[in-house]
Formats: sequence, structure tokens, C-alpha cells
Amino acid sequence: MRYGSSPGQAGSEGAGGRGRGVLAALALAGCGALLAAGCSPQGAPGAGPGGSPPGTAAAGSGSPGPSGRPPSVPPEAAGPPAKGTVTVTGEVAKGLESPWGVAPLPGGDLLVASRDKGTISRVAAGSGAVTRIGEVPGVAPGGEGGLLGLALSPAFASDRLVYVYFTTESDNRIARLRYDEQRPAGQQLGAPDTVFRGIPKGLIHNGGRIAFGPDKMLYAGTGETGDTGLAQDKKSLGGKILRMTPDGDPVHGNPEADSVVYSYGHRNVQGLAWDKDKRLWAAEFGQNTWDELNLIEPGANYGWPEAEGKAGKPGFRDPVAVWKTDEASPSGIAWAEGSVWMAGLKGKRLWRIPLAGTQLVAEPEPFLEGEYGRLRTVVPLGGDRLLLVTSETDGRGSPEAGDDRILTLTVR
Repeated sequence: MRYGSSPGQAGSEGAGGRGRGVLAALALAGCGALLAAGCSPQGAPGAGPGGSPPGTAAAGSGSPGPSGRPPSVPPEAAGPPAKGTVTVTGEVAKGLESPWGVAPLPGGDLLVASRDKGTISRVAAGSGAVTRIGEVPGVAPGGEGGLLGLALSPAFASDRLVYVYFTTESDNRIARLRYDEQRPAGQQLGAPDTVFRGIPKGLIHNGGRIAFGPDKMLYAGTGETGDTGLAQDKKSLGGKILRMTPDGDPVHGNPEADSVVYSYGHRNVQGLAWDKDKRLWAAEFGQNTWDELNLIEPGANYGWPEAEGKAGKPGFRDPVAVWKTDEASPSGIAWAEGSVWMAGLKGKRLWRIPLAGTQLVAEPEPFLEGEYGRLRTVVPLGGDRLLLVTSETDGRGSPEAGDDRILTLTVR
């Protein structure tokens, strides 16, 4: 744990050398069949808000072990097996430039946002063909900013609205665009309707993940842009998780009336996912010591910059699991088969965090270490299937022929 740390970039998205071995060829037909079987976007509609009730204790509150991760809970706790498996079953697409947000469409195709180009493309299930459908005007890429999160409206089948989180010259904001497949190729996205603006921007720590929760409300993870004081300032939108209506308004029942702030004390949130019991989990970049997986509770304070990792102090929520920053630098997460699955950028691996309710049932387990380079986004497809998006062309990786890629996985 570090107190009063300076901003730094050590726990930012992380760069580093790459030692990837020769990969076996992956069959497109196999992944097409998986996608065609039906995709269920993260945060499928359901009742109740995302996030557990105030006062629920997070697990693993003891001191981290030698690995920097908390000890597992007693073996009698019910949950997934201690050891998991990951199988790469297909390659949906390759040759993508700076992919960030991904949203499965009804029928199996995907929408993919390019952080640096500011474009959205459609990836065809089965063939892997990539077709640009439009560009988001006003995107100002640079550093860790650009066109970031992507989510479909809960009523997409009827309203055809695509939500995006992006950096402009002045701020980070959320807009929605109507997807009209009858328009000419490359011009199928309508003009952006900005639903929320004024999120602080910076060269680093722009957050960017958006997702609709089980309550059909829109959640957004933001960063403190390197200005650490923003995280504890409840009047600032930086270093927060936000909860709003699809129109960008505060939600009745948020911790403070007329505020979209749902939780605070965050450094840089890029991962949001709900488990089967509608609890909200978030992945967060640490600075020099600990990256975090947090169970999000409305109104809770997650400590930054007063604490990195486990504070052990009244008033702060401790993470459920922590990692050394060179092991993770986490971006996207997804929940499947009783575990949270977390993509690591600098760590270049996929982490499995097995859970029984809110508690760890075993040590977090790494997969695919160094095989595909930096990993950005994980998307659940239902059951034991996930999509995994690499991030070698974001300016901090070492791209090889075919990068970046979207892969299909089966997990246990």
C-alpha cells in the first residue's frame, strides 16, 4: 500500500517488450459458428441496480501474500474449481488498428471502435470481413484518449442506438449515434447526440469503459487524468464510476441526488462487469504497486490517492484482489463460469478470478501469458464463451503480422 503517491505513469497502460511464440493457425469457421449461436452483451437487461447493497464486506481483507494477492477463502466455500481452463477456439478478425470498445450485434456480428482512427467497423461472423460503418466526429486521439468505450442501447433492436465514450479537445463525453444499415457504406452512423459531457480529459487516465447494467442504466468508468485530487472530489467527474439514464440524467437512487457519481476514489477504471447476482465489479489501474479488482458499492470510497491497494483504514473499500502492476495493468473484464476474467495490458495475460459470491475461492490464475501481447477487452458471449481483444497497435505494443486480433475463447 502506498499513501500520498505522486501521479506517475508506472501503473498506467504500460509498455514493454514482447516475447510471443509462434501461434498456431486459427480457424475462422469455428469462431463464426460460435458467434452465430448468439451473443449476449455484458450487462443484459434485468431487474435491480448494478452493485451490492452498502455494507457488504469484500473478501480477502487480509494482508497480501508473496504474490501481492490476498489469501483464498476457506475451501468449504462454494464456487468454481480452483483451477480453470482457457481454450482459444477461433480468430474472429485480424489486422485491426487500435481496437478498444467491442459490442456484439444481434445475429453474431460485432461492432468495433478504433481508438486512434475514431471509426466504428462491423466484423462479419464467419468470414471475419471488416467493414467501416462510420466515424465519430470530434474524436481527439492522443495518449490514452480517443474513441474508447462502445455499448448498444438496451432497446437496440428497436432504436438502433450505439453509445460511445470518447475524448475531444476539451473533455471526455458520451454520445449516441443511430445505426442505419440502409444508408451508403461508410455512412451508416447518424450524427452524434451528446448525452453527457464534461468528464475531465488528460494525456493519461481517461477511463473510457461504458456498459448498460442489469437495471438498463448506463455506467461509465472514468480516470483522474493524472490529477490525483479529482478522485476524492465528489463534485468532479474524474476518478469515478458514473451511473446515469440512457439520456444522461442522474438516476433516482444514486448516492447523492442530482449527481451521476456512483462511487469515487478511483485512479483509472477501464473494466466493468456484473456477475450472475447483479453485483458490479470494476478493474482499476494502480500506480507503482497494486492494480485492483473491486466490488462496487454505491457511494463507497475506493481510496485513491490516499491508498493504492489495501488501505486497511475506516472509510475506504479495499479491493477483493490485487496484482503487481507489471503482472496486470488491467483494462476490460467479463464475468463467466463463476469467475471474473480480466485482460492485462502490461501483464500480457488473461486473469481468472474465481469467486463464490463476493469472496475469492482460490488464487487468481493467469492464462495466455505473452502469447498474444497486450490484452484490452473481454466480452461475454454467454455460457463459457468469451471474446478477447488484443492491443498491440496502440503505440505501446510491439505489433506483429496480423495484429490486432479478436479471438474467441471457451473458459472454465
